[in-house]
Amino acid sequence: MNLPNLLTILRILLTPLLVIFLINKRFDLAFVVFALAGISDGLDGFLARIMKQKTRIGAILDPIADKALLASAYITLSVIGLVPNWLAVTVISRDIIIVFGVLVLLLFQSGIEIHPTIISKLTTLFQLLTIFTVLFCTVTRVDLERLLFGCYIATGILTVASGLHYLYKGILMLGNE
Repeated sequence: MNLPNLLTILRILLTPLLVIFLINKRFDLAFVVFALAGISDGLDGFLARIMKQKTRIGAILDPIADKALLASAYITLSVIGLVPNWLAVTVISRDIIIVFGVLVLLLFQSGIEIHPTIISKLTTLFQLLTIFTVLFCTVTRVDLERLLFGCYIATGILTVASGLHYLYKGILMLGNE
């Protein structure tokens, strides 16, 4: 097991801890855990590239870790009233559509490879940034209402656009079958 994959596994293990801290309103600890998870997200890919340690398991685990962290954060923050419900539903719906799309492709095609697109990476970045900003504002009690609103809108638009882009790509792939 290489270092990038260990960082990805760490991110997966931090997810339940984040949820526990959020549920218990320990936003300071949730902020630290989320920041560590976010750093590990950037670091694992960077290290895999520079150390030439890209692996198939890493390519599978990394998006799972991202989806677990982000879905857990959005659902929990929505339930406790810190993130708008519509945004949580948008983020989760996109991920469900992508997962079902991949399963459909696997049923009809063998050996498919799905690579994250630029819009997908930008979407993940904004989803992370939105949660980070929500937690930062909650911990510091800094009123950044306009910034938060901008994050919600940008994240929502990017999430929908990314979902539609993946849907389009999936339809094209199925059309080639």
